[in-house]
Order: sequence, then structure tokens, then C-alpha cells
Amino acid sequence: MMNLSKDLIAASSTPLVLGIIAEGETYGYEIVKRVEELSGGVMNWTDGMLYPLLHRLEQQGLLVSRWGAAKDTGRKRKYYSVTQLGQQTLSEQRQQWQVINAALNRIWHDMAQGANDDYLPA
Repeated sequence: MMNLSKDLIAASSTPLVLGIIAEGETYGYEIVKRVEELSGGVMNWTDGMLYPLLHRLEQQGLLVSRWGAAKDTGRKRKYYSVTQLGQQTLSEQRQQWQVINAALNRIWHDMAQGANDDYLPA
């Protein structure tokens, strides 16, 4: 199993969580499961990672929460949704990540091409 660096996980956590919640109002356990699903099982978040992030995003005005009863069990759950500021932040972060992703893809492509060039007959 691949180990992702803590820095990479930290950097990607805000846009990932905002993106998941932007899909529709949800609660903590569903967010953890969605992260795992989106990462093909590589990212396994704990409550200790997620809830401080949700709290911070709520303090920043990017999320709002409400208490409600779970449809299946009736248990009390805290549901999160993205605010207008959260949508705007998600859009900005998406653009930033697209630039970073494109740059990384270009350099890795160029590196692969360079490696292939080394094996061409003279």
C-alpha cells in the first residue's frame, strides 16, 4: 500500500473535503468513506484528521452545519454543507490544483521522453 506524505494529504484535504460536501449535504463518516472511495482505498482518514478540518472550515465560513437525525437509525448527526464563500474557495482551489497537476504531468512526461531518448540508437 502506498504511503502518501503528510504534507500532500494536508495540502489536498481542504479542496477534497469542500468538493465532497459540494456534492450534497453530508456528515463525517460519509466524508471519510468518500475520500477512501475517491482514492481507491489509499487515503484512510480518521475522525482525528477530519473533524478538526471541518471545524476550521466552518470557522472560516466555508461550511455550515446543522444537527439532524439519521434517516436509517434516527441517531443525531452533524450535517455539513458548503456556503457561497466555500463554493468560491473551492473554485479557486480547483484552478490552482489544475495548474499544479498540469505542471507535474508535463515534467513527468518530459522526464519519460528523456528516458526514452537515452535508449535510442545513435
